[in-house]
Amino acid sequence: METSMPQWSDYTTGQRIKALRGEGILQSDLAEMTDLSLPTIQQAEQDKRLTLRTLMRIADALGVDTSVILGQQAPRRSMRIADRAMLRDLSRTVHDIAAGVLPPNVASPAIEELRETTARCWDTYWRGEYLEAGALAQPLIEQAAARLHDQPTGEQAEAWGLLADAYRLAAYVANLIGSRDLAYAAIGHAQQAADRAGDGLRPALVLSGRSWVYLRDARLHDAMVLAERAAVDIEPRFSTATTEQLVAYGSHVNFAAVVASRLENKDRAADYLSQSHATGARMGSEHRSHGTVFGPVTATTQAVGITLALGQTGKALDLISDITPAQESALSGAARNRYAMDKALAQADAKMWDKSLETLEKALLAAPQWARHQALPSVIVQRVSQGSTARLRRVSELIGVVPAPGGFPPANRRTAL
Repeated sequence: METSMPQWSDYTTGQRIKALRGEGILQSDLAEMTDLSLPTIQQAEQDKRLTLRTLMRIADALGVDTSVILGQQAPRRSMRIADRAMLRDLSRTVHDIAAGVLPPNVASPAIEELRETTARCWDTYWRGEYLEAGALAQPLIEQAAARLHDQPTGEQAEAWGLLADAYRLAAYVANLIGSRDLAYAAIGHAQQAADRAGDGLRPALVLSGRSWVYLRDARLHDAMVLAERAAVDIEPRFSTATTEQLVAYGSHVNFAAVVASRLENKDRAADYLSQSHATGARMGSEHRSHGTVFGPVTATTQAVGITLALGQTGKALDLISDITPAQESALSGAARNRYAMDKALAQADAKMWDKSLETLEKALLAAPQWARHQALPSVIVQRVSQGSTARLRRVSELIGVVPAPGGFPPANRRTAL
Protein backbone atom coordinates (compact mmCIF):
# COMPACT_ATOMS: atom_id res chain seq x y z
CA MET A 1 0.00 0.00 0.00
CA GLU A 2 1.37 3.40 -0.97
CA THR A 3 1.88 6.03 1.74
CA SER A 4 1.36 9.67 0.81
CA MET A 5 3.84 12.29 1.88
CA PRO A 6 2.60 14.42 4.80
CA GLN A 7 1.48 17.95 4.00
CA TRP A 8 2.85 20.99 5.83
CA SER A 9 -0.55 21.49 7.47
CA ASP A 10 -0.40 17.94 8.91
CA TYR A 11 2.35 18.92 11.36
CA THR A 12 1.73 20.65 14.66
CA THR A 13 2.76 24.27 15.15
CA GLY A 14 5.63 23.17 17.37
CA GLN A 15 6.87 20.72 14.77
CA ARG A 16 6.74 23.42 12.11
CA ILE A 17 8.83 25.79 14.27
CA LYS A 18 11.41 23.06 14.81
CA ALA A 19 11.53 22.27 11.09
CA LEU A 20 11.92 25.93 10.15
CA ARG A 21 14.84 26.55 12.49
CA GLY A 22 16.52 23.39 11.15
CA GLU A 23 19.68 21.77 12.44
CA GLY A 24 21.73 24.95 12.14
CA ILE A 25 19.80 26.88 14.80
CA LEU A 26 19.54 25.54 18.36
CA GLN A 27 16.64 26.36 20.65
CA SER A 28 19.00 28.57 22.63
CA ASP A 29 19.98 30.37 19.41
CA LEU A 30 16.34 31.03 18.59
CA ALA A 31 15.76 32.31 22.12
CA GLU A 32 18.59 34.81 21.64
CA MET A 33 17.38 35.80 18.16
CA THR A 34 13.88 36.52 19.49
CA ASP A 35 14.87 37.98 22.87
CA LEU A 36 12.65 35.34 24.46
CA SER A 37 13.53 32.86 27.20
CA LEU A 38 14.65 29.32 26.41
CA PRO A 39 11.63 27.84 28.29
CA THR A 40 9.32 29.96 26.09
CA ILE A 41 10.88 28.50 22.93
CA GLN A 42 10.71 24.99 24.36
CA GLN A 43 7.04 25.39 25.28
CA ALA A 44 6.26 26.66 21.78
CA GLU A 45 7.94 23.65 20.15
CA GLN A 46 6.17 21.29 22.56
CA ASP A 47 2.80 22.82 21.64
CA LYS A 48 2.24 23.79 25.27
CA ARG A 49 2.04 27.57 25.02
CA LEU A 50 2.36 30.02 22.14
CA THR A 51 1.20 33.60 22.60
CA LEU A 52 0.71 35.99 19.69
CA ARG A 53 3.78 37.95 20.85
CA THR A 54 5.91 34.79 20.80
CA LEU A 55 4.52 33.73 17.43
CA MET A 56 5.32 37.09 15.83
CA ARG A 57 8.86 37.21 17.23
CA ILE A 58 9.63 33.66 16.09
CA ALA A 59 8.22 34.36 12.61
CA ASP A 60 10.33 37.51 12.31
CA ALA A 61 13.50 35.74 13.48
CA LEU A 62 12.98 32.85 11.05
CA GLY A 63 12.08 35.17 8.18
CA VAL A 64 8.64 33.68 7.46
CA ASP A 65 5.03 34.80 7.65
CA THR A 66 3.07 33.78 10.74
CA SER A 67 0.75 31.89 8.36
CA VAL A 68 3.65 29.52 7.55
CA ILE A 69 4.20 28.68 11.22
CA LEU A 70 0.45 28.19 11.71
CA GLY A 71 0.32 25.81 8.73
CA GLN A 72 -1.93 27.99 6.61
CA GLN A 73 0.65 28.04 3.82
CA ALA A 74 3.72 25.92 3.17
CA PRO A 75 7.27 27.30 3.24
CA ARG A 76 8.80 27.86 -0.15
CA ARG A 77 10.74 24.99 -1.67
CA SER A 78 14.41 24.83 -0.75
CA MET A 79 14.05 27.95 1.42
CA ARG A 80 16.57 28.23 4.22
CA ILE A 81 16.86 30.71 7.05
CA ALA A 82 19.41 32.82 5.14
CA ASP A 83 17.16 32.89 2.06
CA ARG A 84 14.17 33.99 4.12
CA ALA A 85 16.16 36.71 5.89
CA MET A 86 17.50 38.02 2.58
CA LEU A 87 14.04 38.10 0.99
CA ARG A 88 12.54 39.83 4.02
CA ASP A 89 15.16 42.62 3.89
CA LEU A 90 14.93 42.89 0.11
CA SER A 91 11.13 43.09 0.23
CA ARG A 92 11.21 45.87 2.80
CA THR A 93 13.67 47.85 0.71
CA VAL A 94 11.72 47.39 -2.55
CA HIS A 95 8.49 48.60 -0.96
CA ASP A 96 10.07 51.39 1.12
CA ILE A 97 12.03 52.91 -1.77
CA ALA A 98 9.03 52.70 -4.09
CA ALA A 99 7.06 54.61 -1.43
CA GLY A 100 9.76 57.27 -1.26
CA VAL A 101 11.13 56.20 2.12
CA LEU A 102 14.91 56.58 1.87
CA PRO A 103 16.98 55.45 4.89
CA PRO A 104 19.02 58.21 6.54
CA ASN A 105 22.73 58.44 5.71
CA VAL A 106 22.51 56.02 2.75
CA ALA A 107 25.45 56.38 0.35
CA SER A 108 24.88 58.34 -2.85
CA PRO A 109 27.68 57.18 -5.18
CA ALA A 110 28.53 58.94 -8.42
CA ILE A 111 26.84 57.66 -11.56
CA GLU A 112 30.03 56.02 -12.84
CA GLU A 113 30.59 54.19 -9.56
CA LEU A 114 26.96 53.10 -9.42
CA ARG A 115 27.17 51.82 -12.99
CA GLU A 116 30.22 49.70 -12.09
CA THR A 117 28.57 48.39 -8.91
CA THR A 118 25.44 47.42 -10.86
CA ALA A 119 27.53 45.44 -13.34
CA ARG A 120 29.27 43.59 -10.49
CA CYS A 121 25.92 42.74 -8.91
CA TRP A 122 24.70 41.27 -12.20
CA ASP A 123 27.94 39.27 -12.48
CA THR A 124 27.10 37.72 -9.10
CA TYR A 125 23.63 36.83 -10.36
CA TRP A 126 24.93 35.25 -13.55
CA ARG A 127 27.36 33.13 -11.55
CA GLY A 128 24.26 31.57 -9.99
CA GLU A 129 24.93 33.06 -6.54
CA TYR A 130 21.34 34.13 -5.99
CA LEU A 131 21.46 34.60 -2.23
CA GLU A 132 24.44 36.92 -2.58
CA ALA A 133 22.85 38.73 -5.53
CA GLY A 134 19.70 39.34 -3.49
CA ALA A 135 21.73 40.63 -0.57
CA LEU A 136 23.54 43.02 -2.92
CA ALA A 137 20.32 44.16 -4.61
CA GLN A 138 19.02 45.60 -1.33
CA PRO A 139 21.73 48.31 -0.84
CA LEU A 140 21.95 48.76 -4.63
CA ILE A 141 18.30 49.88 -4.75
CA GLU A 142 18.87 52.27 -1.84
CA GLN A 143 22.00 53.79 -3.37
CA ALA A 144 20.42 54.13 -6.82
CA ALA A 145 17.46 55.91 -5.22
CA ALA A 146 19.82 58.18 -3.28
CA ARG A 147 21.72 59.04 -6.47
CA LEU A 148 18.44 59.80 -8.22
CA HIS A 149 17.43 62.09 -5.35
CA ASP A 150 20.73 63.99 -5.57
CA GLN A 151 20.83 64.31 -9.36
CA PRO A 152 20.13 67.79 -10.72
CA THR A 153 16.79 68.27 -12.45
CA GLY A 154 17.08 67.41 -16.11
CA GLU A 155 20.01 65.05 -15.53
CA GLN A 156 18.18 62.14 -13.93
CA ALA A 157 17.65 59.81 -16.91
CA GLU A 158 20.61 57.50 -16.28
CA ALA A 159 19.88 57.40 -12.55
CA TRP A 160 16.36 56.25 -13.38
CA GLY A 161 17.86 53.58 -15.61
CA LEU A 162 20.18 52.31 -12.87
CA LEU A 163 17.30 52.21 -10.41
CA ALA A 164 15.34 50.18 -12.98
CA ASP A 165 18.29 47.75 -13.23
CA ALA A 166 18.41 47.39 -9.44
CA TYR A 167 14.69 46.69 -9.21
CA ARG A 168 14.95 44.18 -12.08
CA LEU A 169 17.76 42.36 -10.30
CA ALA A 170 15.56 42.12 -7.18
CA ALA A 171 12.70 40.79 -9.31
CA TYR A 172 14.88 38.12 -10.91
CA VAL A 173 16.21 36.88 -7.57
CA ALA A 174 12.72 36.80 -6.06
CA ASN A 175 11.34 34.98 -9.08
CA LEU A 176 14.03 32.29 -8.95
CA ILE A 177 13.64 31.69 -5.22
CA GLY A 178 9.86 31.54 -5.53
CA SER A 179 8.79 34.81 -3.89
CA ARG A 180 6.27 35.61 -6.59
CA ASP A 181 4.61 38.62 -4.89
CA LEU A 182 7.98 40.33 -4.46
CA ALA A 183 8.89 39.50 -8.06
CA TYR A 184 5.69 41.13 -9.32
CA ALA A 185 6.22 44.20 -7.14
CA ALA A 186 9.88 44.67 -8.06
CA ILE A 187 9.35 44.23 -11.81
CA GLY A 188 6.49 46.72 -11.65
CA HIS A 189 8.70 49.34 -10.00
CA ALA A 190 11.42 48.52 -12.53
CA GLN A 191 8.98 49.28 -15.35
CA GLN A 192 8.09 52.67 -13.91
CA ALA A 193 11.76 53.59 -13.52
CA ALA A 194 12.72 52.27 -16.98
CA ASP A 195 10.00 54.36 -18.63
CA ARG A 196 11.70 57.49 -17.23
CA ALA A 197 15.23 56.47 -18.22
CA GLY A 198 15.11 57.75 -21.78
CA ASP A 199 16.64 54.45 -22.92
CA GLY A 200 14.99 52.42 -25.66
CA LEU A 201 16.41 49.11 -24.39
CA ARG A 202 15.54 49.21 -20.70
CA PRO A 203 11.73 49.19 -21.01
CA ALA A 204 11.96 46.14 -23.30
CA LEU A 205 14.33 44.38 -20.90
CA VAL A 206 11.89 44.94 -18.06
CA LEU A 207 9.00 43.80 -20.24
CA SER A 208 10.83 40.57 -20.97
CA GLY A 209 11.53 40.22 -17.24
CA ARG A 210 7.82 40.54 -16.49
CA SER A 211 7.17 37.87 -19.12
CA TRP A 212 9.52 35.57 -17.20
CA VAL A 213 7.63 36.22 -13.96
CA TYR A 214 4.43 35.29 -15.80
CA LEU A 215 6.07 32.16 -17.17
CA ARG A 216 7.06 30.88 -13.72
CA ASP A 217 3.57 31.72 -12.51
CA ALA A 218 2.16 29.48 -15.30
CA ARG A 219 0.59 32.45 -17.14
CA LEU A 220 1.88 31.13 -20.44
CA HIS A 221 -0.31 33.05 -22.88
CA ASP A 222 0.29 36.34 -21.05
CA ALA A 223 4.02 35.57 -21.05
CA MET A 224 3.96 35.00 -24.82
CA VAL A 225 2.27 38.34 -25.51
CA LEU A 226 4.86 40.25 -23.48
CA ALA A 227 7.85 38.29 -24.82
CA GLU A 228 6.83 39.00 -28.41
CA ARG A 229 6.17 42.66 -27.71
CA ALA A 230 9.56 43.06 -26.03
CA ALA A 231 11.33 41.48 -28.99
CA VAL A 232 9.48 43.56 -31.58
CA ASP A 233 10.08 46.79 -29.67
CA ILE A 234 13.87 46.53 -29.97
CA GLU A 235 14.42 44.63 -33.23
CA PRO A 236 17.54 46.30 -34.71
CA ARG A 237 18.93 46.64 -38.20
CA PHE A 238 21.71 44.06 -38.26
CA SER A 239 23.85 46.23 -40.52
CA THR A 240 24.03 49.07 -37.99
CA ALA A 241 23.21 47.37 -34.65
CA THR A 242 25.54 47.86 -31.70
CA THR A 243 26.68 44.93 -29.56
CA GLU A 244 24.45 46.21 -26.77
CA GLN A 245 21.41 46.11 -29.08
CA LEU A 246 22.26 42.64 -30.34
CA VAL A 247 22.62 41.29 -26.78
CA ALA A 248 19.22 42.64 -25.83
CA TYR A 249 17.49 41.49 -29.02
CA GLY A 250 19.09 38.04 -29.06
CA SER A 251 18.15 37.33 -25.46
CA HIS A 252 14.60 38.56 -26.12
CA VAL A 253 13.91 36.40 -29.18
CA ASN A 254 15.53 33.45 -27.43
CA PHE A 255 13.18 33.88 -24.48
CA ALA A 256 10.23 34.22 -26.86
CA ALA A 257 11.25 30.82 -28.25
CA VAL A 258 11.28 29.41 -24.71
CA VAL A 259 7.73 30.62 -24.07
CA ALA A 260 6.53 29.34 -27.44
CA SER A 261 8.00 25.92 -26.66
CA ARG A 262 6.11 25.80 -23.34
CA LEU A 263 2.95 26.49 -25.33
CA GLU A 264 3.99 23.63 -27.65
CA ASN A 265 3.91 25.96 -30.65
CA LYS A 266 6.64 24.42 -32.79
CA ASP A 267 6.41 26.84 -35.71
CA ARG A 268 6.62 29.95 -33.56
CA ALA A 269 9.44 28.48 -31.47
CA ALA A 270 11.37 27.54 -34.62
CA ASP A 271 10.96 31.04 -36.03
CA TYR A 272 12.32 32.70 -32.89
CA LEU A 273 15.12 30.15 -32.62
CA SER A 274 16.17 31.00 -36.16
CA GLN A 275 16.32 34.70 -35.26
CA SER A 276 18.23 33.86 -32.08
CA HIS A 277 20.87 31.86 -33.97
CA ALA A 278 21.19 34.60 -36.60
CA THR A 279 21.77 37.20 -33.90
CA GLY A 280 24.34 35.02 -32.16
CA ALA A 281 26.16 34.40 -35.43
CA ARG A 282 26.25 38.13 -36.11
CA MET A 283 27.81 38.74 -32.68
CA GLY A 284 30.47 36.04 -32.97
CA SER A 285 31.03 35.63 -29.22
CA GLU A 286 29.31 36.02 -25.85
CA HIS A 287 28.71 39.54 -24.54
CA ARG A 288 27.04 41.15 -21.52
CA SER A 289 24.96 44.30 -21.37
CA HIS A 290 22.29 45.68 -19.02
CA GLY A 291 22.43 42.57 -16.86
CA THR A 292 21.85 40.28 -19.84
CA VAL A 293 24.20 37.73 -21.44
CA PHE A 294 23.91 36.52 -25.01
CA GLY A 295 25.96 35.17 -27.91
CA PRO A 296 26.19 32.17 -30.29
CA VAL A 297 26.88 29.64 -27.52
CA THR A 298 23.97 30.90 -25.43
CA ALA A 299 21.70 30.61 -28.46
CA THR A 300 22.75 27.00 -29.08
CA THR A 301 22.71 25.76 -25.49
CA GLN A 302 19.30 27.30 -24.80
CA ALA A 303 18.02 25.70 -27.97
CA VAL A 304 18.61 22.34 -26.25
CA GLY A 305 16.03 23.11 -23.57
CA ILE A 306 13.61 24.52 -26.13
CA THR A 307 13.73 21.43 -28.35
CA LEU A 308 13.30 19.20 -25.29
CA ALA A 309 10.17 21.13 -24.28
CA LEU A 310 8.83 20.40 -27.77
CA GLY A 311 9.53 16.68 -27.31
CA GLN A 312 12.37 16.63 -29.86
CA THR A 313 14.88 14.56 -27.87
CA GLY A 314 16.88 13.43 -30.91
CA LYS A 315 17.34 17.00 -32.10
CA ALA A 316 18.41 18.05 -28.61
CA LEU A 317 21.04 15.29 -28.51
CA ASP A 318 22.32 16.38 -31.93
CA LEU A 319 22.75 19.92 -30.63
CA ILE A 320 24.55 18.62 -27.54
CA SER A 321 26.98 16.58 -29.64
CA ASP A 322 28.10 19.75 -31.45
CA ILE A 323 28.77 21.78 -28.28
CA THR A 324 32.41 21.57 -27.19
CA PRO A 325 33.81 22.00 -23.65
CA ALA A 326 35.52 25.19 -24.84
CA GLN A 327 32.17 26.60 -25.91
CA GLU A 328 30.60 25.67 -22.57
CA SER A 329 33.35 27.54 -20.73
CA ALA A 330 32.29 30.75 -22.51
CA LEU A 331 28.90 30.64 -20.77
CA SER A 332 28.07 32.35 -17.49
CA GLY A 333 28.01 30.05 -14.47
CA ALA A 334 24.20 30.00 -14.28
CA ALA A 335 23.84 29.34 -18.03
CA ARG A 336 26.42 26.55 -17.87
CA ASN A 337 24.57 24.94 -14.97
CA ARG A 338 21.24 25.20 -16.73
CA TYR A 339 22.70 23.65 -19.87
CA ALA A 340 23.97 20.72 -17.77
CA MET A 341 20.42 20.20 -16.48
CA ASP A 342 19.00 20.23 -20.01
CA LYS A 343 21.72 17.83 -21.14
CA ALA A 344 20.94 15.44 -18.29
CA LEU A 345 17.22 15.63 -19.11
CA ALA A 346 17.87 14.84 -22.77
CA GLN A 347 19.95 11.83 -21.75
CA ALA A 348 17.21 10.67 -19.39
CA ASP A 349 14.56 11.00 -22.11
CA ALA A 350 16.80 8.89 -24.33
CA LYS A 351 16.99 6.27 -21.53
CA MET A 352 20.70 6.88 -21.08
CA TRP A 353 20.19 6.49 -17.33
CA ASP A 354 23.78 6.30 -16.10
CA LYS A 355 24.94 9.09 -18.42
CA SER A 356 22.09 11.31 -17.25
CA LEU A 357 22.86 10.75 -13.56
CA GLU A 358 26.57 11.33 -14.17
CA THR A 359 25.85 14.68 -15.85
CA LEU A 360 23.40 15.68 -13.13
CA GLU A 361 25.68 14.65 -10.26
CA LYS A 362 28.60 16.66 -11.64
CA ALA A 363 26.41 19.74 -11.97
CA LEU A 364 24.98 19.41 -8.47
CA LEU A 365 28.42 19.00 -6.92
CA ALA A 366 29.86 21.88 -8.93
CA ALA A 367 27.09 24.34 -8.03
CA PRO A 368 25.17 23.19 -4.92
CA GLN A 369 23.92 26.68 -4.03
CA TRP A 370 22.57 27.25 -7.53
CA ALA A 371 20.97 23.80 -7.61
CA ARG A 372 18.99 24.43 -4.42
CA HIS A 373 16.69 26.79 -6.29
CA GLN A 374 16.07 24.54 -9.30
CA ALA A 375 13.18 22.14 -9.81
CA LEU A 376 14.60 20.40 -12.88
CA PRO A 377 16.92 18.03 -10.92
CA SER A 378 13.85 16.41 -9.36
CA VAL A 379 12.28 15.99 -12.79
CA ILE A 380 15.42 14.25 -14.04
CA VAL A 381 15.65 11.93 -11.05
CA GLN A 382 11.99 11.07 -11.55
CA ARG A 383 12.78 10.10 -15.16
CA VAL A 384 15.52 7.65 -14.16
CA SER A 385 13.88 6.27 -11.03
CA GLN A 386 13.58 2.83 -12.64
CA GLY A 387 17.30 2.33 -12.31
CA SER A 388 17.97 1.64 -8.63
CA THR A 389 21.65 2.46 -8.50
CA ALA A 390 24.08 3.86 -5.96
CA ARG A 391 24.42 6.97 -8.09
CA LEU A 392 20.63 7.45 -8.10
CA ARG A 393 20.68 7.35 -4.32
CA ARG A 394 23.55 9.86 -4.14
CA VAL A 395 21.93 12.27 -6.57
CA SER A 396 18.60 11.99 -4.79
CA GLU A 397 20.24 12.94 -1.51
CA LEU A 398 22.00 15.90 -3.15
CA ILE A 399 18.67 17.42 -4.18
CA GLY A 400 16.83 16.42 -1.02
CA VAL A 401 14.63 13.79 -2.65
CA VAL A 402 14.61 10.30 -1.14
CA PRO A 403 13.20 7.43 -3.23
CA ALA A 404 10.30 5.76 -1.48
CA PRO A 405 7.96 2.84 -2.22
CA GLY A 406 5.37 5.36 -3.38
CA GLY A 407 7.77 6.89 -5.91
CA PHE A 408 9.12 10.41 -6.23
CA PRO A 409 7.08 13.56 -5.64
CA PRO A 410 5.22 14.42 -8.83
CA ALA A 411 6.99 16.93 -11.07
CA ASN A 412 6.93 17.89 -14.71
CA ARG A 413 8.74 20.21 -17.07
CA ARG A 414 6.35 23.04 -16.48
CA THR A 415 6.97 23.01 -12.74
CA ALA A 416 10.70 23.20 -13.52
CA LEU A 417 10.50 26.53 -15.36
